[in-house]
Amino acid sequence: MNLTPAEQALKDEFIRQRGYWRPWTEGLLRLNPEFLAAYARYAGYPAATGPLSRKMCELIYVALDGSATHLFRSGLALHMGLALESGASAQEIIEVLQLATAQGLDGCNLGVEILVEELAIAGHDAVLPHDELSAEQRKLRDDYQARFGDWPDFCDHLLRVDPGYFAAMLELLSVAPPSNGLDEKSRGLISLALSACFTSLNPHGLRLQIRRALRLGTDHREILQVLQMTAHLGVHACTVGVPLLLEAIGATPDGGDRKAP
Repeated sequence: MNLTPAEQALKDEFIRQRGYWRPWTEGLLRLNPEFLAAYARYAGYPAATGPLSRKMCELIYVALDGSATHLFRSGLALHMGLALESGASAQEIIEVLQLATAQGLDGCNLGVEILVEELAIAGHDAVLPHDELSAEQRKLRDDYQARFGDWPDFCDHLLRVDPGYFAAMLELLSVAPPSNGLDEKSRGLISLALSACFTSLNPHGLRLQIRRALRLGTDHREILQVLQMTAHLGVHACTVGVPLLLEAIGATPDGGDRKAP
């Protein structure tokens, strides 16, 4: 595709802000350059004005694209590469994927709270132990509080109804990071992003992660930037849809025409 000077300038600016150029951006450049320009400004704003490093931004995108609530393979490959280019280690990326794996607990944690409430409403709360915690349970509670600094309601419920599962969960969450892994603040921001993303919005988990981040001394501007970045996954409607549209109208993403079968 031969670009006009204005189109070439738009393409160059998009690459400068976002660090990549793909078939869907090429398609939007042809079909709706105004939207592409607006998206570039919208998606580029957090990185241009926020305090997070380029590496941290890419690790957050790795978490969001790798989440089981999204599993966007091409984006995951893209942002893994950009994260490595920005100085991330393989160990840091593995740790991001571990945090995304732990996102699977969200449904269990919320469900346990609802189960306890509904058992009480149905008059079956007697099946839940209300006596004092055993020595083993107290140790698990103390270990959790030492690791995370809080004790959410779901933890108390889960510890009482199934202490064995609670112990396994705590072990999963407490795997020591490698020496060149993420620091505690970075881990918290990535967990916050996973709770905030609209593909699996978890208001209770989000509030908990924001509270933890603030307790660690995370600047509110860093939290705000993470929240803004989670909205960017919405563009994957274009990432998938625009190339398909180009195929449907008989055009190729590079600007050529496809011959009709």
